[in-house]
Amino acid sequence: MNTTNRFGTCWLLGLCCRLCLPALGQTNAPAPPPSLEFIRISPDGRHFVTADSGRKFTPWGCNYDHDRTGRLLEQYWATEWNTVVQDFAAMKALGANTVRIHLQVAHFMKSASEPNPAALQRLGQLVSLAERTGLYLDLTGLGCYDKTEVPPWYNALNETQRWEVQARFWNAVAQTCHKSPAVFCYDLMNEPIVTEDQTNRDWTPGAFGDRYYVQRITVDFAGRTAAQIARAWVDKLATAIHRQDAHHLLTVGEIPWALYFPGAQPLFQSAPVGGQLDFVSVHFYPKQGEVDQALKALAVYDVGKPILIEEIYPLHCPQADLAQFIDRSQPIAAGWIGFYWGETIAEYRQPKGTISDAITAGWLDYFSKKAPDMQAPAVTKPAPGNP
Repeated sequence: MNTTNRFGTCWLLGLCCRLCLPALGQTNAPAPPPSLEFIRISPDGRHFVTADSGRKFTPWGCNYDHDRTGRLLEQYWATEWNTVVQDFAAMKALGANTVRIHLQVAHFMKSASEPNPAALQRLGQLVSLAERTGLYLDLTGLGCYDKTEVPPWYNALNETQRWEVQARFWNAVAQTCHKSPAVFCYDLMNEPIVTEDQTNRDWTPGAFGDRYYVQRITVDFAGRTAAQIARAWVDKLATAIHRQDAHHLLTVGEIPWALYFPGAQPLFQSAPVGGQLDFVSVHFYPKQGEVDQALKALAVYDVGKPILIEEIYPLHCPQADLAQFIDRSQPIAAGWIGFYWGETIAEYRQPKGTISDAITAGWLDYFSKKAPDMQAPAVTKPAPGNP
């Protein structure tokens, strides 16, 4: 598992993200759940609610970005679809209500102008699977996690051309998914950053093992401020999505820089940038003995919108510390998403298991036992307007 100290230098850039924990073992598909409702922001702007019944919705879920062997979802979902079906059932049995899916540019764009119909069709099947299983999807896009798969033509594009491809990606995804209540949100990109690299034009810095989870949205400021660049990028992709889908929520998965650099302020969720983003998504891995510091950093992201802790796991702290952080973050956070990697708790507790295996098994135990409390329904004032 991810036990490296990812934040020793400024090049922690891509490393906040990847622990990908597993969950319970494969189970039979559950009985058909009640119909899912679209998700909205609550009238007070602090949490999520179902559109029709007005019930409070608390995301409690799993990142599902690769399988137990490390393969990204698109590398096996066409040939091993039954594995995906079983994994969704397992996450549901674990107590999850939300699954974060990471979609790769290389699989969804055949060229700069042509989306991949086969990938979009498979995405539609995934959405249908989520509806049947009773799980909401956090669809995170524009991944370039496997650098060997990123098309050379994509990295050769200038900023304007690259953003055009990204807009076409999201337009196609939104067209595929816009009718489904199983889509919780569109996350424009995992951990985008606004830094320059005019010399090497490296769009994906900060390798973590053989994966690249952080991505630049520019390599040249060209006289602009970081806020101006981020605002233009968010607006362009939000506009592309809204051409097809005006009712699903939008967000951006961010590195919580305030956790590592005291005094750091949000960029994408700042008032000049994030007007079209519906809620805050941040990735938190508290350090041992520093729960108070993590909570202080989390408070920096309270900008009047719901806060989703979109990645969380006991990477740098014991499970007890993480449980304390989750409990104490409840007055400010509106949801928490861990990781799922397709293995059972029993498999992680085999005699030859590693320390990381034991940590993951402990996390899964906690996640499952905590689920009923985190998902206890509460009726609030109904959200105005339905799709």
